[in-house]
Amino acid sequence: MNKFSIVTRIGIALSAMVALTILTLLASYWLSEKADHDALAINVAGSLRYQAYQYSWHAMHDPENAATVATALNESWNHHVFNRFKIEDNELTDLYTESMASWQAFQQQVAAGEISSEQLVAAIGPQIDQINEFVTAIQQDAEQRIRSIRSIQVLSLFASIGLALVIFYWLRTRVRYPLEVLTQAARRIGQGDFTARVKHPMKDELGVLAGTLNKMNEAIGFMYGNLEKRVDEQTQAIQKSNIRLQFLYDTARTIIEHSPGYHDFTAIVNGLKRASEVDDIELCLITEAGNKPYLQVQPIGAPIDPCEGVDCSQCVNAGGGVSVMDGLRIYRFPIDREDHNYGVLVARCPISEQLSDWQQQLIQSVADQLAVALSLKQEEEQVRRLALIQERTVIARELHDSLAQALSYLKIQVTRLNKAIEKDNREVIEDVSKELKEGLNAAYRQLRELLTTFRLKVDGAGMLHALQTTIKQFNDQSDIAFRLDYQLESTPLVPHEEIHLLQIIREACQNAIHHSQGTDVVVKLAQDENNGIHLSIEDNGVGIPENAEKLNHYGLAIMQERSRHLGGAISIQRRAVGGTGVYFEFTPQYILERQDAPTTA
Repeated sequence: MNKFSIVTRIGIALSAMVALTILTLLASYWLSEKADHDALAINVAGSLRYQAYQYSWHAMHDPENAATVATALNESWNHHVFNRFKIEDNELTDLYTESMASWQAFQQQVAAGEISSEQLVAAIGPQIDQINEFVTAIQQDAEQRIRSIRSIQVLSLFASIGLALVIFYWLRTRVRYPLEVLTQAARRIGQGDFTARVKHPMKDELGVLAGTLNKMNEAIGFMYGNLEKRVDEQTQAIQKSNIRLQFLYDTARTIIEHSPGYHDFTAIVNGLKRASEVDDIELCLITEAGNKPYLQVQPIGAPIDPCEGVDCSQCVNAGGGVSVMDGLRIYRFPIDREDHNYGVLVARCPISEQLSDWQQQLIQSVADQLAVALSLKQEEEQVRRLALIQERTVIARELHDSLAQALSYLKIQVTRLNKAIEKDNREVIEDVSKELKEGLNAAYRQLRELLTTFRLKVDGAGMLHALQTTIKQFNDQSDIAFRLDYQLESTPLVPHEEIHLLQIIREACQNAIHHSQGTDVVVKLAQDENNGIHLSIEDNGVGIPENAEKLNHYGLAIMQERSRHLGGAISIQRRAVGGTGVYFEFTPQYILERQDAPTTA
């Protein structure tokens, strides 16, 4: 393990604490073990004085028992508590040996009679003093051991306190303070401050942790900086993409809302310049048979037309692709749809640069949208031409079916009038004059009806509103009460169906005003269970004559012609309850288209 390891240092400190404690305990145990027999030794040594006095008394007064006391006294001198004096070499051992030898010599003198009874009292004194000295020496030795135990405990206490202070100081300087620094650095990192650094000179675990934390902080700071940079780049890219998408959306909306004109093309080119970040862009529009543009559009602030003096056919007819000319890289994006070429979008950049893929895709998308817009504009113009031709055809048919026939009839009557004048036939002249007058009135009425028809339109309010307006006009023009029963709110009708129905209704209502002599007219439009449309115009007048088909001013031929255009059948008949009924039915176009549609499995 590393010698600078914190674990090793803590282990050493704990081992020192344990070792000190163990040494203190062993020393105290050894001293206490030696002092364990000191009390017994003092007791036995103290009994020697009593036994010495007892022996002296028996030696003077009871010699027979003196030997027994002497034996007990010798046993006390040889007590096992004094065995340590036999192996130790110190002053107390010398004192024990000297005292025991002095007593044995004294005892032998008494037993041999060398000391008389009178001398025994005086001779026993020194022996007792020597025994007292021995007892005092044993007491002092025991007290010395107790003092040694106290000294060891005091030294152990101060050593433990000193060692604890050293360990505490080491923990504070080498563990606690570095941990606080690491904690503060970790908090700063958690708060997003990646500039925090930890300085720890030791090569222990905390040093390794500090170095690792510094490296990690540097790596995170580097990664975070790169991440912020990438986020900024992605944000800018998203903003640019949003600008491009918004530009494409605005362009598509402009194309959908109306056919683009010169100002719209200018706005589109300006927007394309901003969205694609290409400054040199040009839009060239050509006709199908043309060889040069009829319209050239450049962004606002563009330089002089770069195509001036250059053959346009080289660019227009070259198709898509990239070419190099006059130090410029030229990108061409054809504007074509369904094999029809409407022009080209040209983008230029220095030869040292080139357009990126997204720029080319954006310009190509705009070119495709412009192709759709120009195609729709062309189709719209074609539809307008067809509508104008159809409208003129309708006007010609209406003139032929009404006013032309009336004029032809008047022309025939004028021929009759000329012949009658040559023959001076008054009867024929008067009859022709009457016919001319009625024919002119009929022609004038038909002219008014034609003018009304040509002004008639079904506007955005729908068929119901047009019928309500027509019924209101008839109510204002006559004393007959016109009522409308309309039940086609959920039925879609195409414009020509609405026009023909409206014209049939107007023609029938005009006949009711001029010929029915009634007071009430009901116009009803409904749809049956087979989705067929039913029209009925009923009045309560005198009824249509039997030879009504021969009367020109009833307009029956016009109504029959319109009914044939709708693929239906019309009938005009007298009602059983009185009056005239015009009945017409047909199948609307949306039903026919559904019937003709192929069924899918």
